[in-house]
Amino acid sequence: MSIMRIISEGAATWTAPTEEQWTAVCNCDDEADGRFWYAVKTTGIFCRPSCKSRTPKRDHTAVFGSPAEALKAGFRSCKRCQPDAAMQPSEAWIDGLIRYIRAHLQEDLSLAALAEVGCSSPWHLHRSFKRQTGFTPQQFVRRERMRLATELLSGSDAPVTEIGRQVGMPGAAHFIAMFRRELGCTPAEYRKQLEAIQEGKERIADE
Repeated sequence: MSIMRIISEGAATWTAPTEEQWTAVCNCDDEADGRFWYAVKTTGIFCRPSCKSRTPKRDHTAVFGSPAEALKAGFRSCKRCQPDAAMQPSEAWIDGLIRYIRAHLQEDLSLAALAEVGCSSPWHLHRSFKRQTGFTPQQFVRRERMRLATELLSGSDAPVTEIGRQVGMPGAAHFIAMFRRELGCTPAEYRKQLEAIQEGKERIADE
């Protein structure tokens, strides 16, 4: 028992976490997900190492090699991290979130909201999203909102305030400030630039 010690209580026997496993639990380390699962004897619930629930006392913690082992030992699955659910491959998971973002730009796309949609912790989502795309979730949301805004500015006569609402930024001042920061001009200036370009093309065509 040099690597793992065994905890025995009556008829039940559990394996206590190693130093490495306990560190992963304390740090909510998503890299440890799939390597082991931990259960808390006082609550009767088992979790993934990355679960953001309150860190349990070490002497109340047991580890298992699979969700099936934890269930067999009488523990219930954590509703927050859903440790018995099949883990999606990272790329497919992030691709699904990207599609969700693009289809719901009018809605709340805060990190907390996206984490709930992705059944993940905000920290794990932030880390995984940036690793795959090169952007944080919020950077990507801003880029997509500005992309849609430029399409609406060039393809419609809708007021700037209405376009801001359609891209999930109903506050006109905030939308204009964000647009200027991302594109270097206000929405109205951007639209005027497009109109000038179009007028130039029409003059050339008439010559």
